[in-house]
Amino acid sequence: MHRTSHRRALTPGLAALGVIGLLAACTPPNERIDPDATSNLEGTLNGAGSSAQEAAQGTWQAGFQTLNPGVTVNYDPVGSGGGREQFLAGGVAFAGSDAYLSEDEGELSAAEKQCGSPAIEVPSYVSPIAVIYNIEGVDRLRLSPEVLAGIFNGKITSWDDPRIVEDNPDTDLPASRITPVHRADDSGTTENFTEYLSQAGGGAWPHDPDGVWPIKAGEAGQGTSGVVSAVKNGQGTIGYADESQAGDLAVAEVRVGDEYVEPTPEAAARILEVSERVEGRAEVDMAYELDRATQESGVYPIVLTSYLIACQTYPDEETAELVKGYLSYVVGEEGQQAAAESAGSAPLSPSIQETALDIIEEISVRR
Repeated sequence: MHRTSHRRALTPGLAALGVIGLLAACTPPNERIDPDATSNLEGTLNGAGSSAQEAAQGTWQAGFQTLNPGVTVNYDPVGSGGGREQFLAGGVAFAGSDAYLSEDEGELSAAEKQCGSPAIEVPSYVSPIAVIYNIEGVDRLRLSPEVLAGIFNGKITSWDDPRIVEDNPDTDLPASRITPVHRADDSGTTENFTEYLSQAGGGAWPHDPDGVWPIKAGEAGQGTSGVVSAVKNGQGTIGYADESQAGDLAVAEVRVGDEYVEPTPEAAARILEVSERVEGRAEVDMAYELDRATQESGVYPIVLTSYLIACQTYPDEETAELVKGYLSYVVGEEGQQAAAESAGSAPLSPSIQETALDIIEEISVRR
């Protein structure tokens, strides 16, 4: 499915953040960067985007800067939509996004215009989006996709609704009001979540997938932390957030086929095994069309595939080498393992990792 969200227009005139660097020696263009051998890099690298990536980005920044003491990596977790806006306006050298660039909204063409060639999009990890809730006395909650869609569409409003009871026959559910909580900002997490509701909800979610919450219902929280806070501080609340940031909140199990699946990294990673890459895109674009309605056993389908978006070429060699070095570290074995430990994400499979590294190593200076 191509994305059909209706985001605000790109903000014009964002001031470009200079990415400066001095290299004592340059890696040969035909030789992939080894993160352990990039200690000669110097400079400042600026990126922005997904707040769901914040935990992983913090780990990647620390690890890369340890290997490269002369480098400072800045990442602003402004949200996926804001990160893409800044990248497309030339404000940052790379973006983190939980949704791929939209062809329908002109993001692909804007990226090609900004970069001088089709932009690179490579997955950085797969992470489950947890359905978090706060219901007094309820430690286990199971939900079918149709019921989940009905809750967030404002059509199922009480926790003792028969449709919820059917999923939870052994749970004492209260006769209290449901308060769904959604993101207030333009969010890749929201787009992934609403894409799941649209594909798997059996018509109970009649809205197109969108990074901006499409209806006026429930409460809104700014960023991932805002949703988590609203759910935690409320009662009878339910929301969605990257599983790594769910904290001590309870998380629901989601029905897939005849079973209920928890949001584990292993179950989330399996989604790529049952999904295909988006057709008609450049070879350097690894956007995936996720099969949210899969009935495959052991697959958790409410996930975000986090992407790193960058240019194939940059105006100066310093910027190109910094971007190439950092993205190689993130997608490489050390970065993937670090994110799994700190953010609970699922490392990329060896084949996907290899394809992404092959794309990244071709980043160069614009001629």
